[in-house]
Amino acid sequence: MAEATLRVGATSGPRLDELVAATPSTRDRYVDFIRALSITVVVVGHWIGSIIGWERGVVKVHNVVGLIPGLWSLTWVLQVLPLFFFVGGFSNFTSVVNTQRRGESMSTFMRGRLVRLLKPTAIFVAIWLVVLVAVHAAGAIKPAYMRATVLLFGPLWFLVVYIILTALTPVMRILHLRFGIAVVAVITLLVVGVDVLRIALRVPEIGWANFGFVWLLAHQLGFFYADGTLTRARRGVRLMIALGGLAGVFLLTHFGSYPKSMVGTGYEPISNMTPPNVCILSLTFWLVGASMLLRGPVSRWLAKPGPWKTVVAANSMIMTVYLWHLTAYAAAYGLLSAAGFAGSPAGSGRWWLERSVWLVGPGLALALFIFLFRRFEHPTLRPRAATA
Repeated sequence: MAEATLRVGATSGPRLDELVAATPSTRDRYVDFIRALSITVVVVGHWIGSIIGWERGVVKVHNVVGLIPGLWSLTWVLQVLPLFFFVGGFSNFTSVVNTQRRGESMSTFMRGRLVRLLKPTAIFVAIWLVVLVAVHAAGAIKPAYMRATVLLFGPLWFLVVYIILTALTPVMRILHLRFGIAVVAVITLLVVGVDVLRIALRVPEIGWANFGFVWLLAHQLGFFYADGTLTRARRGVRLMIALGGLAGVFLLTHFGSYPKSMVGTGYEPISNMTPPNVCILSLTFWLVGASMLLRGPVSRWLAKPGPWKTVVAANSMIMTVYLWHLTAYAAAYGLLSAAGFAGSPAGSGRWWLERSVWLVGPGLALALFIFLFRRFEHPTLRPRAATA
């Protein structure tokens, strides 16, 4: 595998064109496409689907999916967090292989991953802490509003879980090489066991263990992509993975005790995401199988300079977008609420017409944050082996 490196931090104009032209032929562009597409879906979903309101002096955020009949079906395609961890497993596996090939230690691998994640995160947290301390000291906002700012730190839970999984990658890779699919089977049994204890035996606290097991499974499946197993598999095998996962989601939500929505809505007794459960496990298999079925045609499309340039640009700011998109939404919410764009009943004709406003407003705010903070994000894109 070539050792060329493609840096995309703070790129624009001719520099971006140079990077596109310099992309190694060995790079699997589809991984970067999934990552960019997933973050776009998360951001757009938060912006147009959130319903914010006050309940007994506390800010509550609900999802419109819980109010509009049938909208839950979209979450079976658009709940993309499993794909985040899936491509994360691919990237971490590949990074460990490259680290070993260069004769470097696993501490070097971990240090490199942490710098990419924690540098933009540290800037985000530091700025918000300064702001919160300042406004609290000045008494500029009510305590209830101060408590509401916790919502802006929501993206950090993902980073905590992902860092833990990254640290486990060297060990999980050894288990993968030795036991293969048996590791996936054991993790699946652990997820099911936790759900049985949580629901059937009424031990709700145990359910939080699946924050580790469910996302570990998605991360582990990425190893099968990185080592070529999924790309070499016949189309029928990938189709079976996808349909098996989809069937599991259908059976669990229509004949079991699980909500149909794959996102928390705030209107249902339990959420499939908090904590994740066997529905999200089944959803993971469905999305992984479906994404591998689409890999061929999408990869051919990404071979064109235009689409690939868009993907490179998106990945150059992906942490900035993820960290600041809720702050951008909060800033736009304040302005748009004052202008009368936050009171329409969810699902009404006017509400649907206003959705474009809820993309443009936060989008403009996010553009400002990208301009200010993208410089702190300098991901390194290493070439990855692409198999047919």
